[in-house]
Amino acid sequence: MKLLYKVGFIVFIFYLFVCLYIYFIQASLIFFPEMPDRRLHSNPSSIDLEYENVNLTTDDGVSIHSWFIPNNKTPVTILFSHGNAGNIADRLDSIRIFYELGLNILIYDYRGYGQSTGKISEAGTYLDNRAAWDYLLQVKKIPPEHIILFGRSLGAAMASQLAGQVRPGAVILESASTSIPDMAAALYPWLPIRWLTRFKYDNLRHVQGLSSPVLVVHSQDDELIPYSHGQQIFAQAPEPKMLLTLQGGHNDGFMLSYVDYSIGLQTFLRRYMPAYRPVQ
Repeated sequence: MKLLYKVGFIVFIFYLFVCLYIYFIQASLIFFPEMPDRRLHSNPSSIDLEYENVNLTTDDGVSIHSWFIPNNKTPVTILFSHGNAGNIADRLDSIRIFYELGLNILIYDYRGYGQSTGKISEAGTYLDNRAAWDYLLQVKKIPPEHIILFGRSLGAAMASQLAGQVRPGAVILESASTSIPDMAAALYPWLPIRWLTRFKYDNLRHVQGLSSPVLVVHSQDDELIPYSHGQQIFAQAPEPKMLLTLQGGHNDGFMLSYVDYSIGLQTFLRRYMPAYRPVQ
């Protein structure tokens, strides 16, 4: 019996150690700013697009690096919050697509990513996105109704959170999870993960209070964030809304479904953003 108690105690201590380990290292499980590294290996000129280097300053004094890619075909601008790995230099395929759709683009790196300073945190990423929004309004003088808040994967939480505080012309949430605790609970069902997660990024809660048109984009083949997450987000979002279903993986669905993706985005913008001028 003593041996059984001893084994049980050892198992309990090990379990407690794992819980504490997950609690303290979870930031490194969510954010990958150095994948493959923090250097900007390219820029929009690599795809023959003119751009402006813009350094934003957040309310807490962090310097956020961004690019503004102007497009004379439309007054509509897309504010691009990217996923959790790499930096803005890894998003040239998306930049090209948005440019071909006739949009101005502002894409930024979160604190701790690329050339941005600071230490990553959930609250910090929300401040980073807000600084980009304020830049478009105050410096570029773009009306809120001419701005699309776009977020892919982790970035969807930045878009949905900000859309609950301001009123953009539209919101696009691509490959989004319902929340970090939901994702973690599926990965670690044997841990009290909802108590352990310090990061929420709760898209499901954020979308419930939105007043702008919402487009939810998700691939049926997404191997990282199940399609069911996109369906749940779409179900919770108020009208007006659209669901665009793609094929392909989490990171390449928008490319593998390029035609459907481009047509779907253009259809949504033509329907809900009067200022948008579709490319002929």
